[in-house]
Amino acid sequence: MKALVITAQPFSVEPAEIAGLEDIQALIGYPTLESDEIDANGDRLYFDEECFLRGTQGRFRVDNLAPVAGVAVVVGSQDDALADVATPLAELAARVTCL
Repeated sequence: MKALVITAQPFSVEPAEIAGLEDIQALIGYPTLESDEIDANGDRLYFDEECFLRGTQGRFRVDNLAPVAGVAVVVGSQDDALADVATPLAELAARVTCL
């Protein structure tokens, strides 16, 4: 399924293909996942829930959500299952603030 990967340092928002949670964990680099809804369309931001405890470099925020460090993955959700991301790459990139 289609996903978008946000990297804090150096900053980038790139498309990715994933098959499931294991791919999200691999992209983020850690198995400790947390997620926040970023849009009414079901898109969720997955990130390492221990990113600040680890001292991960580079921080960013999507809209007014709590800041995240390192790498995050945005993927869609439908009925509690992962789905293609609905937010276009350019739109998501415009909503991200580097801190």
